[in-house]
Amino acid sequence: MHDHDIPLDDIAEADLVTRRGTFRTVAFRDPVDGHEHLALVRGEIGKRDGVLVRVHSECATGDIFAALRCECGDQLDAALDEIVREGSGVLVYLRGHEGRGIGLVAKVRTHVLQDEEGLDTVDSATVLGLPVDVRDFGPAARVLKYLRVGSIRLMSNNNDKVRALEAHGIAVQARVPLLVQANDHSIRYLTAKRDRLGHELPHLDAHSRSGFGAAGE
Repeated sequence: MHDHDIPLDDIAEADLVTRRGTFRTVAFRDPVDGHEHLALVRGEIGKRDGVLVRVHSECATGDIFAALRCECGDQLDAALDEIVREGSGVLVYLRGHEGRGIGLVAKVRTHVLQDEEGLDTVDSATVLGLPVDVRDFGPAARVLKYLRVGSIRLMSNNNDKVRALEAHGIAVQARVPLLVQANDHSIRYLTAKRDRLGHELPHLDAHSRSGFGAAGE
């Protein structure tokens, strides 16, 4: 499969001072999907093997508003903390991935079915005639190539993401689990990701034994 380079005119870089310290921001417009994405870079990563990387799909409700029905915001925070702890790494933030690619309006409509009909995150999409997952991880692969990253250690619980990046020519040295504590509102969502989408979430068994309920998603 031929992959596309990002035109230099569609890339901008600058330092970004955050509460976690300074990152190099690499904003880019992907030549395939047309979205503007962002990579946050910490430390020296060029031509290195085993670079710690998180490829994070946009989730406005979780990332910005700290919604409890998903783990997205917690994973974003945890990934940035790990990169800072390691002293180097990359977080690629992919826009246009809301609701695994169905968009914000459609995602909120699936929430209605989850709350009122008790459907899980998979069935609430298919009942509406929507795909379960249409995300393209090509933009992440293209920016990692631009950054001249060698091989990566991918922070993810999703083996499909590993395979998607490898299909775009990124060598994934290891998958690093990124597990966050479940709560009463997220347990059904996370269970569906484990049982129906194949995500590796072994910590959910401990949550079930602790006696938490499964109210909401």
